Amino acid sequence: MATGDFYITTPIYYVNDKPHIGHAYCTILADAMTRYHALLGHETFFLTGTDEHGQKVQEAAQQRGISPQQHVDEMHVAFKALWPELQIRNDDFVRTTQQRHVDVVRHFLQQLYDAGEIYADDYEGWYSVKDEVFLTDKEVADGKSIQTGAEVTRITERNYFFRMSKYADQLRAHIEDNPTFIQPEHRANEVLGFLDKGLGDLCISRPKARLSWGIELPFDDDYVTYVWFDALINYISAIGVLSEPAHFRRWWAASHHLIGKDILTTHSVYWTTMLLALGIPLPRHIIATGWWLQDKQKMSKRSGKAISPLGMKDVYGTDVLRYFLLRDMVIGLDSNFSEEALVRRNNADLANDLGNLARRVGGLVHKWFEGRVPDPGPPTEAEAEIVALAEGLVASLPGWLRELKVHTAIEETMQLVRRLNKYITETEPYRTVKTDIQAAGRSLYTALEGLRFAAWLLSPVMPSKCDALLQAIGASGTIGTLSDLSWGGLTPGAPLEKGAALFPRRDAPKAEPDSGPPEADSKPKKKAKTSKKVALETPEVIEFAEFMRVDLRVATVIEAVAVEGSDRLLRLQLDLGGVQRQVVAGIAKHFAPADLIAQQVTVAFNLAPRKIFGLESQGMVLAVDTPGGDLALLRPTAPVAPGTRVS
Repeated sequence: MATGDFYITTPIYYVNDKPHIGHAYCTILADAMTRYHALLGHETFFLTGTDEHGQKVQEAAQQRGISPQQHVDEMHVAFKALWPELQIRNDDFVRTTQQRHVDVVRHFLQQLYDAGEIYADDYEGWYSVKDEVFLTDKEVADGKSIQTGAEVTRITERNYFFRMSKYADQLRAHIEDNPTFIQPEHRANEVLGFLDKGLGDLCISRPKARLSWGIELPFDDDYVTYVWFDALINYISAIGVLSEPAHFRRWWAASHHLIGKDILTTHSVYWTTMLLALGIPLPRHIIATGWWLQDKQKMSKRSGKAISPLGMKDVYGTDVLRYFLLRDMVIGLDSNFSEEALVRRNNADLANDLGNLARRVGGLVHKWFEGRVPDPGPPTEAEAEIVALAEGLVASLPGWLRELKVHTAIEETMQLVRRLNKYITETEPYRTVKTDIQAAGRSLYTALEGLRFAAWLLSPVMPSKCDALLQAIGASGTIGTLSDLSWGGLTPGAPLEKGAALFPRRDAPKAEPDSGPPEADSKPKKKAKTSKKVALETPEVIEFAEFMRVDLRVATVIEAVAVEGSDRLLRLQLDLGGVQRQVVAGIAKHFAPADLIAQQVTVAFNLAPRKIFGLESQGMVLAVDTPGGDLALLRPTAPVAPGTRVS
């Protein structure tokens, strides 16, 4: 693997409250991406921290009756102490109250002021205390910010302004000339749309009479700097932009900002124009993630819907929480968080697929091969297929990472695990061991070696569990880089370890009882269960010839988009082996469109077309309800040619 540098930053988190699952997701994602890049042989640097100035901090401290400094000294610990508990290994933790940061902010303020890039002027307009931003008349309706809903007040005061408008054309040219600068692509289009409306100058000061908690302007001690001008500079202050220029140049050239989509403008417009004015190169990438939703609303302390990452970790374990967050969120899209979904993911992927395979294979090795890795012997065609699949994952990982498809890397690795389970079922080492011990050993070695590949490829997601898995299957040593990973690295005769199940199954969380009358809560449920049972016991009998009239085919999804105006429909474009079909499926609440691309599904091929929501649907994708209330698509357990008929 080619070596290189990778510098990733999270937003620095505001210390007016404790961390929630949104903070945890972004930081876990940064950690996993760092680990993936290390797996590729890259040198990495990972920065996170806390944003500790501003009006909300000052007000929170006043409410507590303590100084702002005491408040932030206490509050930042909640973030700094949480990250190791979530197996997050950041290289640095920056606080905006640290002198190393304050000195850099004041230096650049003075530099811009001396260059005429900052000027004083009177301002009259709308101000949001909650968002700590000034707003134009177009951004306000009914006394509130149109974008955030925060209340605004009309103020008139003298302030200092940064000539942000001066750099609009230069910023636009950079975005257009560098298609991957802002990711995903639709976020870059949002920024270009923002620039189309006309870029004004940015107020970068607050009078001390209104706000005293901030970094004092070096050229006017009656003012402190705007919290965003202060906070954004952390990305370069922490890597020594003034104190260690060589260190700064190395890492800044490889910079990736991981942010939430709600702070896209501040990073893609405010920050970039500040850098242009300072003569500092722009970051390599700005990556905007989606939101974790609950009941279709963003989770936050403000909304009252925040979920404690510690609460989830303490119940289900850090690795399971990390797996769920990284597998169920497509970078750039929103995703729904529920405890039920986390339990389903644990039980299906980790307990049933990965954990069950390790338990089955380990048990057979302990029973028939004295608990030691069997000799593989000469491979057959079946093993060659497994080897090709595993090595294909290794080859594909750099591309998935480059395209920000962490969820795809996870899912494709789990497809290897599922193929290994099928392989064990097909080769039946528990039977062949009685007549052909060499064949049984070959099957078990192949499964163990496949598990070793899976453990390496999932290690950025579940560090502790993958370490435990490697120990359990007799793989010695630590995980290095993918250049060290080749088939056959598992040593015959190495001892396996016995231990508890890696991924125990979990019971679904108990639902809170309804506030309605008990009879209204229970009777419909009993009827539904009875009705379903009767339907299963007394199906309508059909002749075989009638069943054979239904033409079921395997199709590959080549396009998936949400149907505008519907929250449950997806429009799928399917490849059936030289024939393409459009199918409208009611699965939007269970699958993100990006998750379906390149996936294989089973389709009722010869159904008469019909209109659904104004779109022609030329078939039906088959799915089944799971016990947890989710949907599972019916699909082959191994890739087959599109258009293959189900027989």
